[in-house]
Amino acid sequence: MNLWRLSLAYLRHQKLTAALNVFLLALGSAIIVVLLLASTQLKDNLVRDAGGINLVVGAKGSPLQLILSSIYHIDAPTGNIDLAEARRWSRHRLVDHAIPVALGDSVQGFRIVGTSNDFLPLYDAEIEDGHGWRAPMQAVLGAQVAAATGLSVGDTFAGVHGFAARGHTHEDSRYRVVGVLAPTRSVIDRLALTDVRSVWALHGGLGHDHDHAQEDTHAADEHEHDEAHTHGHAEQPGAPYQDNHDNHERQAAAEQAPLPSILDPDFPATGRQITALLLISDSPLAGLTLPRLINRVSSLQAAAPVAEITRLLGLIGFGLDTLAAFAGLMIVAAALSVFVALYNALRARRVDLAMMRSLGASRAQLLRHILLEGQMLALGGVTLGLLIGHLVTEGLGLWLEDAQLFHLTGWAWQPAEWGLLVMAVVVGLLAALLPAIQAYRVDIARTLAGE
Repeated sequence: MNLWRLSLAYLRHQKLTAALNVFLLALGSAIIVVLLLASTQLKDNLVRDAGGINLVVGAKGSPLQLILSSIYHIDAPTGNIDLAEARRWSRHRLVDHAIPVALGDSVQGFRIVGTSNDFLPLYDAEIEDGHGWRAPMQAVLGAQVAAATGLSVGDTFAGVHGFAARGHTHEDSRYRVVGVLAPTRSVIDRLALTDVRSVWALHGGLGHDHDHAQEDTHAADEHEHDEAHTHGHAEQPGAPYQDNHDNHERQAAAEQAPLPSILDPDFPATGRQITALLLISDSPLAGLTLPRLINRVSSLQAAAPVAEITRLLGLIGFGLDTLAAFAGLMIVAAALSVFVALYNALRARRVDLAMMRSLGASRAQLLRHILLEGQMLALGGVTLGLLIGHLVTEGLGLWLEDAQLFHLTGWAWQPAEWGLLVMAVVVGLLAALLPAIQAYRVDIARTLAGE
């Protein structure tokens, strides 16, 4: 006797009831899968995008808003801070490294971030094509920015004021793409990076002394012009070979030389501002003492990404737990529905079961037959739920990618999903246990006699 075929035949006979039970189990399982994949990947994204940053220093306001705008680039900044005051804290003895961030513009909805070349190692980002910026108004695009905009090395683009896809465009000052980053699956994929001086050139030091903010841009332009002039003069007929060689060496050295850091003590800071300062420290004391110190003795605020991420996950976690509890109730309801369906079907099939016994089927075979029906319903529902959950998560990930938010994919498997399959086995056993025991106890003579 093939119990698999027999159980499947009985389920086909009760198509609507079986489909309803499978649907309820699939819906509850799918919700749990989506929550599991989304929460796990969200946490991984938050930790990865923090990039080892210990503190963020910015204008007074919401600490969470400061973290979201300066690290995850999904909120408006709290304001700007004076470069001189920010530089003071960048040179604190507990700070090992400091990276400036200046915001204000975007390109097709992707944020343009003025920073230093030290920003790339935070995310282990490597340049796939071209090179890093070496002068103001040069830009390096994240992989997602390049793919979405179609920009490549050598192209130019104009920044849009603000973070919306449309707005006032700085057509008179265009960026030139000099590099494209390899994909990292982190926030840097969604950014267009440039030097802080580029942002100052367009926004007048982010609100102060526009002419002063453009000095470095003008100097860079004059430097490139001098290089081109010298290079052209060296190649004129009759020019000494040694001069030509020296000019080439000077030009190569100038092209490779990084821009001076705006955090250097000698760099003029009067009238200049940045949006935030990212602080990195190996000292465990930095995360404990610096936030209180900065918040107490300065006009700035310091926020710790770890603390704000924990608070954010706590807020999100309450909603996720509520949805998970709702999904659990749906699975319990589906299990009860399977039990009722099998119990009612058993009463209608008592004669069939008695006939099977009279034809040689053992009590154990009848027991396994009913248990197998419960297993098939439960495993079918959970398996369908896993498939639906992954497809929904992938669709949600595509939407988030278009919205330039977190990276999310449905093509990932979490070890906890094995627990759903184990749960399906348990649910199937519990739902079918009582009907199976009753099938085991079927009295052949009394049943066939119609008693």
